[in-house]
Amino acid sequence: MNFSLAIGALLASSVAAFAPTAFAPKSSTALAGFTSDIFTPVDVTLADTTETIVKGGRDLFPLLPKAFEGIEKIGVIGWGSQAPAQAQNIRDSLNEVGADISVSIGLREGSSSFAEAKECGFSEDEGTLGEMFSVIKESDLVILLISDAAQAKLYKDVFAAMKPGATLGLSHGFLLGYLDSIGEAFPEDMDVIAVCPKGMGPSVRRLYEQGKEVNGAGINASFGVHQDVSGRATELALGWGVALGSPFMFETTLRSEYRSDIYGERGILLGAVHGIVESLFRRYVRQGMTPEQAFTESCESITGNIVKIISTKGIKAVYDGLNDEDKKVFQQAYSASYKPSKEILQEIYDEVRSGNEIRTVIMHGERTEKYPVGKIDGTYTWQIGEKVRAARDEDNIPLNAFTAGVYVATMMAQCDVLLEAGHPYSEVINESVIEAVDSLCPYMHYRGVAFMVDNCSFTAKTGSRKWAPRFDYILEQLAYTAIDNGKPVDENLISDFENHMVHGAIEECCKLRPSVDISVDTVSSTKEIVIE
Repeated sequence: MNFSLAIGALLASSVAAFAPTAFAPKSSTALAGFTSDIFTPVDVTLADTTETIVKGGRDLFPLLPKAFEGIEKIGVIGWGSQAPAQAQNIRDSLNEVGADISVSIGLREGSSSFAEAKECGFSEDEGTLGEMFSVIKESDLVILLISDAAQAKLYKDVFAAMKPGATLGLSHGFLLGYLDSIGEAFPEDMDVIAVCPKGMGPSVRRLYEQGKEVNGAGINASFGVHQDVSGRATELALGWGVALGSPFMFETTLRSEYRSDIYGERGILLGAVHGIVESLFRRYVRQGMTPEQAFTESCESITGNIVKIISTKGIKAVYDGLNDEDKKVFQQAYSASYKPSKEILQEIYDEVRSGNEIRTVIMHGERTEKYPVGKIDGTYTWQIGEKVRAARDEDNIPLNAFTAGVYVATMMAQCDVLLEAGHPYSEVINESVIEAVDSLCPYMHYRGVAFMVDNCSFTAKTGSRKWAPRFDYILEQLAYTAIDNGKPVDENLISDFENHMVHGAIEECCKLRPSVDISVDTVSSTKEIVIE
């Protein structure tokens, strides 16, 4: 991707003498860009930058054999959130064009996931299902999708088992972050690539299945080439993304990916939205709403109305669609919530960048046998949510302006922390906006917060549990008390929001969204997780 961003490129410029000045954070980084001899990169304008992407589609499947040239066997290792979806999508895409490339699943000896893999068409008799290290030894492309904590524990064994010339594929930069923290690196003689869908695994599979009749639909993916010994790493990464059904792929680095990804899921994608709903529900009940109304005006307003507008029209469309009185309510909530939310978000980013959050995930993984991940939707809020969902009128879900102000303030603060840290717009928007509205919130809308959080990776679900209470607390203690004490609206914050350059970039990304909306209640080969 051609992220040709000079240091001052994000500074706004007036288009007319008295036009409002667009607001943008202070800095961003630049990537050298990428080329492809197989796929067709296209330039897109995001704010005042030009980035290069590759658009996906089932019409590109005939190019997959060339992209996977030299690959006879793909080993997908693990069976967590991403592995079932990715393995089936890649297998189905390659089969559709008659490619003579096998896709095999590698699991721990004795894993209970063998039965689930067999249900999805993988077989020991056909050589497409086996013990993980046996599969690794035989594979030309090893897609390592075991948990991040397990990767940190087993990486030396994985590297040693890979055959000469094989490529290591990742869907998260976590392992690089861990290696950085202990002063180690990937073996220099192998290609290391990443293709990272910006959504939970079940959504990757569901949208792939639901988009078969409309030239494909899926989840956007970032891709990164960390080591390119063969000279073909970019083509292989792009082919992998196309085979997954990604509507578009944008370039990143593994370090940029793990920082934005781990940060994002603790923020508005999972942790922050959980904290927002809990805090707003209690506030609305205190103000005299019935519990059912309080849940409707908080959670339902987000998942059934606000995110649907953002998905197709962008963040600012939520604000622009309000009447004058509701805009005042939005401004009050936004003004009070932006800085408290950003305080926590900056702390999260610093914890991820320093390696502290990575160490936390690994330590948590070591405790899971004694302290397994528990259920998180047993509170009164989510008990009421079950009743509200059962009686829901999908066409009459309200858009609560106060709820919108809090949610949008947190989403904008998340964007700003990433932009100020130098992440490009494509990554910022996918990790802060698109993944939230197109992949994750539909799951919360369908069955509650646990159904959303627990169908994500171990790293995501543990981080969400850790940080959600922090957002709940800081909004309760700082944002809502400021409003109740009559603190005036910060007009500068509102002006920055109204004129922020990210809005135009989001609108461009909306044009590239999946061709269908995800349907969580349709029949699918994917199996979602429900912790009882």
